[in-house]
Amino acid sequence: METSSGIQASLSGRYAKALFDLADESKNVGAVEASLATVRDALDQSDDFRTLTTNPLLSRKDAGNAVAATAQALGLDPITTKFLGVLAENRRLTQLPAIIRAFRRLAAQQRGETSAEVITAHPLSPAQTDALTQQLRARVGREVSVDLTVDPALLGGMIVRIGSQQIDSSIRTRLNSLAHAMKG
Repeated sequence: METSSGIQASLSGRYAKALFDLADESKNVGAVEASLATVRDALDQSDDFRTLTTNPLLSRKDAGNAVAATAQALGLDPITTKFLGVLAENRRLTQLPAIIRAFRRLAAQQRGETSAEVITAHPLSPAQTDALTQQLRARVGREVSVDLTVDPALLGGMIVRIGSQQIDSSIRTRLNSLAHAMKG
C-alpha cells in the first residue's frame, strides 16, 4: 500500500492531498470522491471535456469558465468545483486523472481499504466489477477499493496494481512475450 507521503511526492499527489485535506476538514470526503468519479467518467466519455483539460492554447480565463460551466452541468459539489477552477487557473488540468487516482487512494486509506488500480481492455459490468472486487478482497485479506480504467490497447484481459504488486494478464503483454520468445 502506498503511503500518503509517497502520494505527496508528485505534483498530482500534492494537489490530491490538498483537496483531500479540504474535504476531510469539512467532512465532505464522500461527496468530493463522488464528484471526482463523475469527472473521471466525463473524461472517459467526452472528447470535448478531455480536450478542454489538455488544450494548452486555451487561456486560463476560458479554461476556468469552461470548467465552471462543466462542473455545474455535472452537478459537482462546491469543493470540487472550486478545485477545478484552481487547476484551470494554475494550468494543471492535464494532471486531473492522476489527481483523481491519488485522491481515491487517500480516501481508501482513510477508510482502511487497500486501493487497487485495474486497467481493462473493455468496460466491466457491475457484476464483473463486484466479482473482481470480491476476488481481490480474498487475495489481500481486507477491503479493496477498485479504480477501473479502460485501455483498448490491451486487446483483452487486464492489469491489476495493488501497492507495489502488479498482475498483468493482458493479451498485449502475452503477445509481446510470445514475440520476444520467438526472436530467440
